[in-house]
Amino acid sequence: MNGIAIRVEELSKQYRIGGKQDNYKTLRDTLADAFMSPFRKTGKLLRGQATGAAELDETIWALKDLFFEVKHGEVVGIIGRNGAGKSTLLKILSRITEPTTGFAEIHGRIGSLLEVGTGFHSELTGRENVYLNGAILGMKRLEIDKKFDEIVAFAEVEKFIDTPVKHYSSGMYLRLAFAVAAHLEPEILIVDEVLAVGDARFQKKCLNKMEKVGQEGRTILFVSHNMSAITRLCSRAILLDEGSIVQDGQAHEVVKSYLSKGLDTTAEKEWPDPAKAPGNEVARLRSVRIKTEDGRITDVMDISRPVLVEMEFEVLKSGYVLLPHFSLNNEEGVLIFVTVDLDPAWRKRERPKGWYRSVALIPANFLNEGALFVGPALITLDPLLVQFFERDAVSFQVIDNSDGDSARGDYNSPLRGAVRPILKWSTEFNLEGKRP
Repeated sequence: MNGIAIRVEELSKQYRIGGKQDNYKTLRDTLADAFMSPFRKTGKLLRGQATGAAELDETIWALKDLFFEVKHGEVVGIIGRNGAGKSTLLKILSRITEPTTGFAEIHGRIGSLLEVGTGFHSELTGRENVYLNGAILGMKRLEIDKKFDEIVAFAEVEKFIDTPVKHYSSGMYLRLAFAVAAHLEPEILIVDEVLAVGDARFQKKCLNKMEKVGQEGRTILFVSHNMSAITRLCSRAILLDEGSIVQDGQAHEVVKSYLSKGLDTTAEKEWPDPAKAPGNEVARLRSVRIKTEDGRITDVMDISRPVLVEMEFEVLKSGYVLLPHFSLNNEEGVLIFVTVDLDPAWRKRERPKGWYRSVALIPANFLNEGALFVGPALITLDPLLVQFFERDAVSFQVIDNSDGDSARGDYNSPLRGAVRPILKWSTEFNLEGKRP
């Protein structure tokens, strides 16, 4: 087999602003278009003669001069801010739209999941759509039969498999569409942000399945805003910006570069107006910040450096024993930990009115990679009452510098888990093969 699964050369795509754009099409639409094409072409010529230059509109380049190759078995993440050209690239590779210039070669059977239910015929049942999609991929009925029960079980639509999919909820559509794309064994799987829809449990299920598909040696192109998913699944990433490739390399390095621009996270939040600040007549939250050890506010933290989490709050009424604390969640909504203020100067002591700053230091080489969200809170202990709790007030990204000094060491892939501490290891060895 050719070692190259995808080759892209001088690929560009131009759109007319305000003009009619390409839509996702069903097989029925494509066949209808083929029949009507000669008549439409004649109509366009006639309209062009009548309107002349009036048809010209302003244009933009969604993609401009892209060059890259993807080898068979590679798992590649496509990242970039909204409007960077990610989805346009996947549409071209999936043969949904054509490039304006350049070309993309595809070597292998391709399966795409670009929108919920893309490729499904709304009048057909779930069962019929499974077989239709398999046939489009060139699979024989016997091959689809072997995968059918596994697809239905993964999608969790057993009770509705013989119901027309137009009656499915968006969640059912998503589950069946992903199950079909992942289980019908295309040699190249293209997935666009499927994890943005669905509950946390199904998102994790999708991630696990995609990881398994990648381990089976199939080629995957994966667009996502979830940087932890990119670094977990992908060995390589391509960063797009304004339709051009600005970086192509090891996933961790490309993600680090992308996040260093301060995208998708907020390291500081303030409430200058006390009337609008979280809290009540006892106390109000005034600010939350993420800082480096030297006091610099930042939303990107090196995994090998300590993190300072700071909150400022104002006590408006004296006579309460108050307990500040922080909760830390990852981007999948998993609670990493809760830390409470154990400063002996204030334990079991009533706090007078005034302005307070509480700082928690998270040690270096403790957190795992990815986006983390901080929720500052303040409670009274007796009675136990919440004075304020601001969920996900600030957030930051933890990035591994990949130089071998972190808990990952020389292992180049992500390590699973909520935290990633460096632990002390020791090894005994006996040259004679005897038990140490």
